[in-house]
Amino acid sequence: MRYVRVRGPHGVETGIVEDEGILTEEGIRIEPLDPETLALPDPWELLVPAEPPEVWCAGVTYERSRDARMDESAAKDVYERVYDAERPELFLKDAGGRRTVAPGRPVGIRSDSAWNVPEPEIGIVLGRHGAVAGYTIGNDVSSREIEGANPLYLPQAKVFAGGCALGPAVLVAEGDEPEFSIELLVTDAGGAELFRGETSTARMRRGFAELAEWLVRDNPVPEGSVLLTGTGLVPADDFTLEPGHTVAIRVPGIGTLVNTVAVATDLLER
Repeated sequence: MRYVRVRGPHGVETGIVEDEGILTEEGIRIEPLDPETLALPDPWELLVPAEPPEVWCAGVTYERSRDARMDESAAKDVYERVYDAERPELFLKDAGGRRTVAPGRPVGIRSDSAWNVPEPEIGIVLGRHGAVAGYTIGNDVSSREIEGANPLYLPQAKVFAGGCALGPAVLVAEGDEPEFSIELLVTDAGGAELFRGETSTARMRRGFAELAEWLVRDNPVPEGSVLLTGTGLVPADDFTLEPGHTVAIRVPGIGTLVNTVAVATDLLER
């Protein structure tokens, strides 16, 4: 079952995604403009599906991510060692929703970086005591230039206005941990393809529950927070996001998260 959050004539509501459309708490059925992105007709607006009090990230959980970080960094052994270590890399991406945007809204790239990339990831919605309550799609937008200069610059490479996107829905799945395929497509302002790639969570070094257990160990993470679980899709070194690009991340079973790209400075509240 998939859930969304929408804003409409009755304010903000939760909705269930069905074959016939989205059924809201008020019993109103909305037909999305697109069954993958779940974009809605006016006056409805699709929101971040989980409204997390905090967004956390796990890094270097795929071999491809480890290799890319080693290539970009002067401190190559840091990434190799954390990939093989028992303890994962975890860091805070956002709190209070100040840097997280909804489907269809612009994600930001840093104005002081010339090398910025999308990072398509599965986000796990956390229940009580770090239990996995659901799954969504996340984009952990990052500056490879800043992190590559020095691993201690990680917060600046990861935390900035519009640096995270979540959506379009939360999937609640029962039973064993599911495997997801993740597809990334980046296009320019004219719709021309700039990058396309695909991976699977079967290639992850660690499982979802394992990452969640490490996150809440001695750490009071609020229920409803989201943990992004790392990326296995890294564009070539000559690729960078630019204003006007569009990033589409498709995960069958969840949907497609689509965001345009803007300079983070332009997204700051004045």
